[in-house]
Amino acid sequence: MADLIGYIKDPLLREIAEKVAGGTRISPAEGIALYEKADLAVLGLLAGIVRRRINGNYAYYNRNFHIEPTNKCIYNCRFCSYHKPDGDPESWEFSQEEMLGIVKGFDGRNVTEVHIVGGVHPGHDIHYYGQLLRRIKDHRPSLHIKAFSAIELDHMIRISGLTLKQGLQHLRDCGLDSIPGGGAEIFDDEVRKKIAPEKSTADTWLEIHETAHNLGISSNATMLYGHIEQYSHRVGHMERLRSLQDRTKGFNAFIPLKYRKANNSMSWLGEVSVTEDLRNYAVSRIFLDNILHIKAYWPMTGRETAQLSLSFGADDLDGTIDDTTRIYSMAGAEDEHPSMPAGEICLLIREAGFEPAERDSLYNLINTFAL
Repeated sequence: MADLIGYIKDPLLREIAEKVAGGTRISPAEGIALYEKADLAVLGLLAGIVRRRINGNYAYYNRNFHIEPTNKCIYNCRFCSYHKPDGDPESWEFSQEEMLGIVKGFDGRNVTEVHIVGGVHPGHDIHYYGQLLRRIKDHRPSLHIKAFSAIELDHMIRISGLTLKQGLQHLRDCGLDSIPGGGAEIFDDEVRKKIAPEKSTADTWLEIHETAHNLGISSNATMLYGHIEQYSHRVGHMERLRSLQDRTKGFNAFIPLKYRKANNSMSWLGEVSVTEDLRNYAVSRIFLDNILHIKAYWPMTGRETAQLSLSFGADDLDGTIDDTTRIYSMAGAEDEHPSMPAGEICLLIREAGFEPAERDSLYNLINTFAL
């Protein structure tokens, strides 16, 4: 490895590479330099060093399904293709009975997680969603419930008149096991004002996750990239996540989410290339040295890019999903009905040269499949 690093001609990049190889944390300025100056081969090399150090040759997946309670939302984010107003033929709102019916549809099937996230409904408070969690747990106690973005939590807790700690503790008592990472977008205030001016602030998002971590509720983290942000905004976003992780150790995974252009008011921007996707995965893996897992969410990236990402720092492909999410298909992702059986995921991982590892929601190994 030292010989390969020696071929890096730029002195700054060579210095950064030596730090990465030695397990030393890089600075935000060095993160920006990687984005701006490092070619894809160098980024793949360095991200691979970190990936192997943390996760060896494993590439993870789980058996999961989604429930999206509604796409009606009080917010009108400019990048969003999911939100539809009441009365729109593409809008929906599931009742609790219908959502419990989705859970029952997986009776007798080998799934370990339900992921619940959707629009911010104006009228549903924490007691409504708490009852939903209890009903799911009563029906299938072993099912891990990963539910509600920080944006949803902010609204449902506020309208219920509770503090963040009280609200999160109530949901935990009702059966909430972990929190997804949605709603983070980009933490920079000026960028956030332009793409999601109505949404909860970055400070609120971070406070909700920190409070959850302190209550023993782990979570994921995301970053929306490929729109009007600059590299400095991406690194600033990840620096705030890294700092929070230093304090709490509560993040399970980081998920870069690519802006998709279809059916939203920012479509004139277009989309960044696959090369930029891989660059972003690699820098994320190198910079976020204390978040153990980098997820390539295959319904967003497409299967081929998700497979490529495993060689650029990603170590997790999410799960089987079974055609239960529409968030990215409504934004133009290539797979309109995302579903991938475990066998196909394992084949995709093996073809990339990695070892498939089935996990639970907290990255405990369920099964491994040797090459």
